[in-house]
Amino acid sequence: MRWFTIKRTLKLGIKSLWLHRLRSALTTLGIVFGVCSVIAMLAIGEGASQATQEVIARLGSTNLIIETVEPPMERADTGEDQLIVAFGLTYKDAESIRNTIPDVDVIVPIREINQEALHLHRQAPVKVVGTIPWYTEVSPLHVISGRFLSSIDFHMQRTVCVIDEQIVQELFAFDNPIGKDIQVKGDFYRVVGVTGTPPLSQSANGFGDVMPAEMTSDSSATGNVYVPLSTAKSRFSELNLSYSGGRETRQKVELQKITVKVRSREQVLPVRNIIDALLARLHDEEKDYRIIVPLELLREAKQTQRIFSIVLGSIAAISLLVGGIGIMNIMLSTVSERTREIGIRRALGAKKRDIIVQFLSETLILTLSGGLLGIILGSSIPYFVTYFGHMPTVITGSSLVLSFGISALVGVIFGLYPAYRAANMDPIESLRHE
Repeated sequence: MRWFTIKRTLKLGIKSLWLHRLRSALTTLGIVFGVCSVIAMLAIGEGASQATQEVIARLGSTNLIIETVEPPMERADTGEDQLIVAFGLTYKDAESIRNTIPDVDVIVPIREINQEALHLHRQAPVKVVGTIPWYTEVSPLHVISGRFLSSIDFHMQRTVCVIDEQIVQELFAFDNPIGKDIQVKGDFYRVVGVTGTPPLSQSANGFGDVMPAEMTSDSSATGNVYVPLSTAKSRFSELNLSYSGGRETRQKVELQKITVKVRSREQVLPVRNIIDALLARLHDEEKDYRIIVPLELLREAKQTQRIFSIVLGSIAAISLLVGGIGIMNIMLSTVSERTREIGIRRALGAKKRDIIVQFLSETLILTLSGGLLGIILGSSIPYFVTYFGHMPTVITGSSLVLSFGISALVGVIFGLYPAYRAANMDPIESLRHE
């Protein structure tokens, strides 16, 4: 009996809405665009957040990245045309960390030099990365062909290198680079391997500035060339020239980075504090370095994502609120137009709850159908954003449930007042209505 009553009420509601098809369709559009905007905005925010977190996670949750930073310094006018300034990380720093801190598993000193690489008639700007064979233990780098640097390469200062896929495309096109030579600053390096890790600059697409600029790849470099650190030390000068105010300044930097891998996540922050204290003592309190903790960046990115999702969801929910107000306005107009119908139903024995259920069912039909159409449209928009805007998007099940649930809630909330107003009409006055 109850199922028959529900079926009859739904049939009556659909029939009433079908009599005013255009008005019903226009009313539903408010819910459609509201649900669509909620899904699309949450998908864009989630995609950007996951991209950022993926980049940070690739740096290693148990890693500490120490970078050289040029300190602010006051240079007195000594009358000399040349000035040599030494700052930043040194080989002594790496050795001191290795010998002092027992909770450190791996220490990787890194030296970076911007150069031009040549092969036959092709050339490309590259970043030469001088490092050691166990660099892959603290990096997401993976070798797709050949091999990485070996201990023999390091101890014998061999002129060998490992290049990434970007350099392969620029210098070798469709040729196999393994066993061939590239020229960097007058020296030839035999290619022994190719890596396939994407650059860290492919990160957040504008979502949050949680990535320090120093951690992204050099925008002018096509890719990286990995050589033994001993080879880089002997082949490339540690002095960089710069000109300011007619004066030549020579900056001496031994290492650009030192990556430290800690045994567990719980030890990351304590080890960071110990390293900071050690380096402060070695550098005479001169802040020419900075310690980056990917674990902290990851937590900050997750917190930012939550705030970002709440803000985007709130903005999108406003359109649902506007759609609900539109539905309420239309239903109030419908009640006024059908006053005589309401009086006839009450005169034939319909109770107040029957009138409430009738008008509430019509509101729910409008909002739920709009919610379903909004989910379909909202699920397709992120794909277009990814395809045309090259932005990562992720549609989660929670966003679909949330948007559909809000649309149903809007139908109930904004449909109750018109339904109660219709149910509380005086049957006699309703019958007299023209």
